[in-house]
Amino acid sequence: MKDYKKFLVWQKSHQLTLDVYKITSTFPKEELFGLTSQIKRAASSIPMNIAEGCGRNTEKDFCRFLYISFGSANELEYQIILSIDLKFIEAEKGQQLLLQIEEIKKMLNGLINKLNHANSLTLTAKS
Repeated sequence: MKDYKKFLVWQKSHQLTLDVYKITSTFPKEELFGLTSQIKRAASSIPMNIAEGCGRNTEKDFCRFLYISFGSANELEYQIILSIDLKFIEAEKGQQLLLQIEEIKKMLNGLINKLNHANSLTLTAKS
């Protein structure tokens, strides 16, 4: 089992989640159970799935949870774009969030590729 807190991608996604919670606190009250809730859920899903994947027994399972995190990052990216267009988030703050998301997606992609490469080497060695 891995300590998820040691992964830089988890640290950055946790910070992103904190930033998202702070920004969405200014959203219109009528969005509380709509977009606000969805954004918070998507943001927190990124580090949660990294953490859950670290608790799994195999690299393959870990990788599956990283893919889920990546999907949540894509979902959050769109929700931030929508929030900017709806003027719920200032463009500059929204762009900062989008840059954070892009960095996290690149880190997740790199980790996924690393795990997939290691798994393919293991499979090749066993053949």
